[in-house]
Amino acid sequence: MEDKARYVALKILSEIDEKKVFSNIRLNQYFKKYNLSSLDRAFATEIVYGTLRWKLKIDYLIQKFSKKDLKDLNVWALNCIRIGVYQIFLMDKVPEFAAVNQSVVLCKLKAPRLSGFVNGILRNIIRNKQEFDIINEKDKTKYLSIKYSHPKWFIDYFIKYFDENFLIHLMDANNQAPELTVRVNTLKSSKENLKAKLISRGIKVKDGQLKESLIIEEVGQIEKMQEFIDGLFYVQDQSSMMASIILNPKPGEKVIDLCAAPGGKATHMAELMENTGEIIAFDVHEHKINLINENSKRLGIDIIKPMLKDATVFYKEFENNFDKILLDAPCSGLGLIRKKPEIRWNVSLKNIKDLTKIQSILLKNASKYVKINGEILYSTCTITKDENEQIIEKFLNENTNFELVNISELVPIEFKNSLIDGTYLRLYPNINNTDGFFICKLKRLW
Repeated sequence: MEDKARYVALKILSEIDEKKVFSNIRLNQYFKKYNLSSLDRAFATEIVYGTLRWKLKIDYLIQKFSKKDLKDLNVWALNCIRIGVYQIFLMDKVPEFAAVNQSVVLCKLKAPRLSGFVNGILRNIIRNKQEFDIINEKDKTKYLSIKYSHPKWFIDYFIKYFDENFLIHLMDANNQAPELTVRVNTLKSSKENLKAKLISRGIKVKDGQLKESLIIEEVGQIEKMQEFIDGLFYVQDQSSMMASIILNPKPGEKVIDLCAAPGGKATHMAELMENTGEIIAFDVHEHKINLINENSKRLGIDIIKPMLKDATVFYKEFENNFDKILLDAPCSGLGLIRKKPEIRWNVSLKNIKDLTKIQSILLKNASKYVKINGEILYSTCTITKDENEQIIEKFLNENTNFELVNISELVPIEFKNSLIDGTYLRLYPNINNTDGFFICKLKRLW
C-alpha cells in the first residue's frame, strides 16, 4: 500500500466510530504495525486529530451536498469524505486533487461501490468552497455547536456554569493541538541538565510553568529518544503533575494510589519522596500493572508496589493504613479533549451520571484506608461539577470526620488564579494552557 498514512488515519477514524477506541492508543499501535516514517506519522496524526476536532463542522458541510442522511452512510466511505474535506480546508500544502484522488482510492478498498459517490461529493464541495464557513442555523446553541464542533449537550451543560464568552474560548482551546510537556525525573537529572542535553542535540525545548516541567517542541518518536530510554523524564501534563505536588508526600511515608496506571502520578510521588517510603499502586488490568512496572524501572524507582486490585472493592487489610492517598478517579475525561478529541463525541450525560456512582464508591473506600490526620487527594481530568465539587460536597455531608484542606501554600504562583476559596483548584486549557483538571485535598480528623 502506497498511502499508508491516509490509510492508517482512515482505519482509526472508522474504528473510533464503530468501536469507540482511543485515538492515541490506536495511532501508536498502527505506527508500529505499518512501520510508518516520521513524516507519515505526523501526517496521519494531523488527519486523525484534525478530522475528529472538526467532525461536526465537516459533517454539516458534507450534508449540504449529500442527498443521503449521513447516519445512513457507510462509515468507511463517510470517513473518506471527512478526511478529504479536512485536507482541503484545514491543511496547508495538500493539493486538492491529491486529497480527492486518495480518498477515492481508499474508498475502493472497503466500499468500492461508493467510490463514485465520494468523488462526486468532494468535487462538488471544491466547487462551492465558500459553503464551509456558512452556518445557516438560527438556534444559537446549534450554531455554536457547529461553528466550534462540539456536541450540543456539551454547550447546554456548561452554559449553566460558564458565561458564553468563556465557553467559546474553552471550545476554541479544545480545538488547538496541545504542547508536549514532560516531567524531569529529579532522581536522575536536574531540569537545567536535561534541558541543556536536549538543546545540545538540536531539540527545541522551553521551561514549563512548574519547576519540574519542560515543553519539548518538534520531536519525532519520543520513546526512541535516548533521554527517554535512560529515564530522565516522563511525559505528563502539568495539570497531572499538580496532583502529586498538592498531595505533597514526604520521604518515608506510606502512600496508596488507587487508580495508578500507567504510573505517572505514582512515579512523580516517588520522586517527591526521594524514592524512600512505600507506594501501593492499584489497577484493575494486568497489562496496566505491567506498564507501572516498566515505567518505574525506566525511571529508577523501587518503592512502588503495583497490585492487581479493583479500587471499587474495599480491602479490610488496608484499613487505617496510609499517611496519604491519591485518588485520581475515573471520569468523563472532558478536560482531555485537546489530546483525545473523540472524547467529545463518545461521552454522554448518562456516562457522567454513571461515573459519579463509581467516584463516590472510590472516595468512600479511600476514606477508610487513610490514617487519622492523614490526607486524601481527589482529582479528575474533567471539568463537570457533577464529578468534582458535587462529589466532594456529598462526601463531606456524609463524613463529618473529614474537612477540606486549604491548599494555597502548595499551589505554585502560576496557578493561584485558578484556586477557589483556597480549596478547589480548577484548571482549564483556555486559562492555564493545561488539560482541564480538578484537584482538592481532604483531611481525616478522627
